[in-house]
Amino acid sequence: MEIAVTGSNGLIGTALIAALEADGHGVRRLVRGGASGPGRVAWDPAAGTIDAAGLEGIDAVVHLAGEGIGEKKWSPEQKRRILDSRTSGTDLIARTIAGLTTKPAVLVSASAVGWYGGQRGDEVLTEASAAPEPADFLAGVCAAWEAATAPAEAAGIRTVHLRTGIVLTPSGGALGRMITPFKLGLGGRSASGKQWMSWISIDDEVGAIRHALTTDGLVGPVNATAPTPVTNADFTKTLGSVLHRPTLLPTPLAPLRVVYGGELVRALLVDGQRVLPTALESSGYEFAHRDLATALRAVTGA
Repeated sequence: MEIAVTGSNGLIGTALIAALEADGHGVRRLVRGGASGPGRVAWDPAAGTIDAAGLEGIDAVVHLAGEGIGEKKWSPEQKRRILDSRTSGTDLIARTIAGLTTKPAVLVSASAVGWYGGQRGDEVLTEASAAPEPADFLAGVCAAWEAATAPAEAAGIRTVHLRTGIVLTPSGGALGRMITPFKLGLGGRSASGKQWMSWISIDDEVGAIRHALTTDGLVGPVNATAPTPVTNADFTKTLGSVLHRPTLLPTPLAPLRVVYGGELVRALLVDGQRVLPTALESSGYEFAHRDLATALRAVTGA
């Protein structure tokens, strides 16, 4: 296939493109700045511009681009950037591919388990679960993010909303931040440790995207999480065991609240969701890493 990818320089995008090219697919990276060229399609989501001609002939789109949610304190301006980077970029992609002479067969558009909200307790969540009421900030962002694909869906393009959990890779993200303190024996649970963590290895995240690209029956929300979510306390204990380090000291949240703000810290470190990949498994996807210890050993090399 010929596949267009946004967010190609991110953690997931980098791993995905390597896998797609190894599979023999052609990849066109959507890039900000500069002109289109071989394998590159210029776009500027903020300005609402895109080289539509550079997308003619594609078979599929994987849309991963968006402002990082854990990089800065959630000021009103940062919240606006987080929301706008997802909705405006997604709308631009969806409208553009809907208007192509030959439309791609599928759009796999990133979303997150934050769609389910952060206050669900021990409730088991699947793609059939209802949205939270009232929606918190991340749930509202995810809902608007998914709704922005409407032009593609109206044009008959099979659209998958990939609701991704915590992606395990030492190269960045949550695990990337945790590795050093845990290796130093300073890692520990966050808050009560009872909050659920729905995780997925980077290999299975890439595998889920590849599966979504080629599985015609997959449409709508698809949870990209391993079948075995764990509590924060169990995650902490398992990571410590894999790295052969103690995990006795709870993570001090007060300094993090000063730097990142209480709302962000609560959303990313205190709240949680217990999410199952019902759609992926029922469509035949086989996980490379079903249990946390195996996944952590694989991604850390421990």
